[in-house]
Amino acid sequence: MAKAPNLSEGKRAPAFAMPCDGGGKIASKDLSGKIIVLYFYPKDDTSGCTREGIEFTEALAKFKRQGAVVIGVSKDSVAKHDKFKDKHGLKVILGSDEDGKVLEKYGVWIEKSMYGRKYMGIERATFLIDTKGKLNRIWHKVKVPGHVDEVLEAVKAVAKAAKAAAKA
Repeated sequence: MAKAPNLSEGKRAPAFAMPCDGGGKIASKDLSGKIIVLYFYPKDDTSGCTREGIEFTEALAKFKRQGAVVIGVSKDSVAKHDKFKDKHGLKVILGSDEDGKVLEKYGVWIEKSMYGRKYMGIERATFLIDTKGKLNRIWHKVKVPGHVDEVLEAVKAVAKAAKAAAKA
């Protein structure tokens, strides 16, 4: 599956709704006016995904101070997310997209290759959605080291622009 062709910075972010850890639901319509960091990761409890979850958790207070909500999304079940969060002390919201509808909307359900074998999987990617529901930044093929800091800097810029626009 190719990247969703209509996803580019400055365009409206696709709406999403899905169950999340703790038996709740998370939906973009309920986050109107907030900055959303939507990060997609392949699988709970793998090394890179665990590191990413821990790093977002460690920086969560900084994201919240900027008015941002951080949501990690994979195809893992809510029950798996709950175990993953408990095991590693994660504080970010984890969305469960078992049917892959949100993954498809964001173009991150892609063909991958390992040891010559082709298979479908989740591309590690992050989408920064501004207070007006527009895609501000998109990171594809994310490498975990340094990524959370880069996203936080982008969130700070979005928050600053939103404050300036509110004053104008």
